[in-house]
Amino acid sequence: MRVVLAEDSVLLREGLVRLLEETGAQVCAAVGDGPSLMAAVAHHVPDLLITDVRMPPSHRDEGLKGALEVRRRFPSIAVLVLSQYVELSYATELLAGATAGGGVGYLLKDRVARFEDFTDAIERVSAGSTVIDPEVVSALLAKRSVADPVDSLSPRESEVLALMAQGLTNAGVAKTLVVSGGAVEKHISSIFTKLGLHPSGDDHRRVLAVLSYLQYRTS
Repeated sequence: MRVVLAEDSVLLREGLVRLLEETGAQVCAAVGDGPSLMAAVAHHVPDLLITDVRMPPSHRDEGLKGALEVRRRFPSIAVLVLSQYVELSYATELLAGATAGGGVGYLLKDRVARFEDFTDAIERVSAGSTVIDPEVVSALLAKRSVADPVDSLSPRESEVLALMAQGLTNAGVAKTLVVSGGAVEKHISSIFTKLGLHPSGDDHRRVLAVLSYLQYRTS
């Protein structure tokens, strides 16, 4: 797996390079600002981009903007965004383009220190899955809004959708909830119906369901 890494902290950047190399990944470039991120991606066209949200020159959302631009220009490249804090709007904006191509993830930096969590996220995003940090999902669950379609879900369906938002497969959801695969399929089918996500040859309903979840919880 070929990776471009964008992180302005030199120490964290070097640490991430070592972690990635331990997983067997090839780090094509490790840069520290937004413009260098785009230049490195355009030059190497990697399998995966890992980027911080806030980087020079703006020190605001330069990394996120770069990630969104990569999603637009190179939809086959998987993108994993790292953030210091739970910022729900960033997770929603990133996921909004998740139906277009490769995998996408939003992970808190604290999770990087947990090697298994970090490598698991990399593997799932690289395989085309959508991965949202569990703490982001918890923050979403804590927010309520009026006339929220997600509120029409049963408690079990809400649990299933929350696990889907973390990037778990049907088998992963079944294992976590200790239910059968058939039960999970029925819950997901009901979720799609309640959220008005009808079968389509173009739309990725699983991603759209998670996107609806994020959008309504941040409204």
